[in-house]
Amino acid sequence: MTSPPPLPPWLTRVGVFDLETTGIDVTRDRIVTAHVGVLDHHGAEIAARTWLADPGIPIPAGATAIHGITSERAYRDGAPAPQVIAGVVAALRSLLDQGVPVVAYNAAFDFSLLAHEARRHRIAPLENPSPVIDPLVIDKAYDRYRPGKRTLEIVAAHYRVDLVGAHDASADAVAAGRVAQALAQRFPLPPSAAELHTRQIGWARAQAASLTDYFVRIGRIEPTERLDGRWPVRDGDPARQGASAGSL
Repeated sequence: MTSPPPLPPWLTRVGVFDLETTGIDVTRDRIVTAHVGVLDHHGAEIAARTWLADPGIPIPAGATAIHGITSERAYRDGAPAPQVIAGVVAALRSLLDQGVPVVAYNAAFDFSLLAHEARRHRIAPLENPSPVIDPLVIDKAYDRYRPGKRTLEIVAAHYRVDLVGAHDASADAVAAGRVAQALAQRFPLPPSAAELHTRQIGWARAQAASLTDYFVRIGRIEPTERLDGRWPVRDGDPARQGASAGSL
């Protein structure tokens, strides 16, 4: 059996990041749980921090059905939202300042919601976080015509990455990091995390434009509407932000 090719040096130590939230509106919804960790070249997590927040608003039943956190549990066991948000921002800033790439599946959702949460609580947000690695954007760029949805569960299975306990922030973050490493062993990624980050900006914009055209054709949005293709941080109306990771 042939061994997989070695990882690029910049993927042998990567940060991983995921949020579970009260909903999919990055401007209004709140963080419920968060995870930031570090994977080594084997995909083993060598450092990790998980937070449970009291989001300050009720957690809708639909969100609880996905991640399992009730309003009662968050109120009882969660830390104050500003404390959690400050901790997540600080952890990510530390990794990025060290030049460690941070993997987030559907990164524009997690980084955008975190930015809005930071501003809501008067915490300095991450400015132009880089380098970020988004396996969703990369997978769609290199395997554009593969049919089917692109949820993390489906994409992880496609690349033979185990995902036990989907929609747990820790499990999803680690699986996304391992998918990123699997992508690097399957496709000729750019030679540096910085160049990959730049390429993803263009890929995300093109993917949003293509999805816009499709949604217009099937009547899901009006011809005058455009999906927001900014990456890895976007703002504005969630109806123009494309589908969430869970619905792709």
